[in-house]
Order: sequence, then structure tokens, then C-alpha cells
Amino acid sequence: MILTLLRQRSRRRLRTRPFPKKWLTLVQQHVVFFRRLSASDRAELLGHIQVFLAEKRFEGCGGFAITDEVRVTIAAQACLLLLHRKTDYFPGLLTILVYPLTYMVEEKRQIGEHVWEEGTVSRLGETGRRMGSLVLSWGAVKHGATDPSYGKNVVLHEFAHQLDFENDATDGVPGLATREQQLAWTAVMRAEFASLRAADENGVPSLLDTYGATDPAEFFAVSVEAFFERPHALRAHHPKLYAELRKYFQQNPVEFSAER
Repeated sequence: MILTLLRQRSRRRLRTRPFPKKWLTLVQQHVVFFRRLSASDRAELLGHIQVFLAEKRFEGCGGFAITDEVRVTIAAQACLLLLHRKTDYFPGLLTILVYPLTYMVEEKRQIGEHVWEEGTVSRLGETGRRMGSLVLSWGAVKHGATDPSYGKNVVLHEFAHQLDFENDATDGVPGLATREQQLAWTAVMRAEFASLRAADENGVPSLLDTYGATDPAEFFAVSVEAFFERPHALRAHHPKLYAELRKYFQQNPVEFSAER
């Protein structure tokens, strides 16, 4: 209890501390959505960034050097997911590992009932419930920050997984306050996930990235990307999904979207 109170007090101090001018310039230059937020949302976001950067450790991989630009650009995008809600700042996450570009990992995947294939695959990001860390490609981070019309954002995707972990599971269900919210969420997500899987299996074009058909956890992460990156289209084509995400995030991204 004492540690919790001390942490809350520290976070309040960090949120109200003057935001460094150098960091503000970096956010304004490299994070496009920031310019479109309301004044109150910009102020809230900057406060969250201060807490985030004080609590999370960054490490460069593959010879990559961590700079203020790297830290602030990642933090600004991650903290967009925290606006308007009570938050514990991705409590399971300790370290953010950053590669300069795409990185390679060894992977085993099932290709038949009793057949597994091992190989090297390239990735732009990953995280896990028990990892305590999150991995990002700086090239992909920059692309997502400066080109929201792209429709994909590796920071939003991987930090959506961190939100998913907050209910101590990897099931595409973030921490929801009431049983009623959980039931409403599950009904919509189950139907939308089934629809995406059917589209993927039948080769039908979809607004949502078909990687989301992998499992409910990936479906949630892909939906979060679409919610913030292509909100007009998501609201038009998947109104129930948009409504559930809007209730959870307590945001309406169509108000600050660069989507055309």
C-alpha cells in the first residue's frame, strides 16, 4: 500500500512537471497525430510521456543508439492508448528493445498435424505476457509516427498487446471494469473475429489486416491499429467494433484522424 501511494504521488509530480522543450520539439516534428489533438489531450499526453519515460528502460540492439528522439517518439505513440482512462502505465513492461530496422528471429511453426518447421523470420516488433520487454524496429516506428494513412502502426500494435495482458491473460480482452462490459465486448469481438477469419480463408478483401485472423489476441491488436489509424473506415464498415473500442479507450479518433 505504501509503495502504491508513493508511486501515485511520484506519477502526479511527473505529470505536472514542465515538459522539456527539446522533447516537445521532437514530438511536434515526428509524431503527426499530436498536432491534431485538442489542447487538453496534448497536455494529458505530455504528462503521460513524462511518467512513461521515467519508468521504462530503453536498450538499443544490433548496434543501435538510443536517443531522445527514439524514446520520445515511441512514448508518444504508446501513451495515446492511455488518454482519458485510469492507467497503471503498462505494468508488466520493464524494457523496450529497439533495433534499427527489421530483425531476425528463430521460429518454430506447425505446418501439419504432427509436422513442425523451423526457420528464420523477419519481424518489426513483438512482446509477450511474461517477457517483461517489448521489441520494436525503429524504421517501422518512424513510419507509423509520420504516416498515419499507412493504416499500420507497430507501436500501437505491440502496446495493445500490453493492454491485453492486464487481465493476466493473452486473449484479446483488456482489463474491463464490469461483467456487463466483458459480455458486450466478448459478443462483438467474437463475431468480428469470426468474420475476419472467414474473409481470410475465402480471400475476401478486408479493412482489417488479416494477420488479426491468427487468434483473438492478434485480432485485438490489429483492431486497435485500425481504430486509431483508419477510424472513419472502421466506423463505416465495422460500427459495432468501433463502438466497443471507443467505449474502452474513451476516445473518438475520427476527431483527430488524418484519414482521407
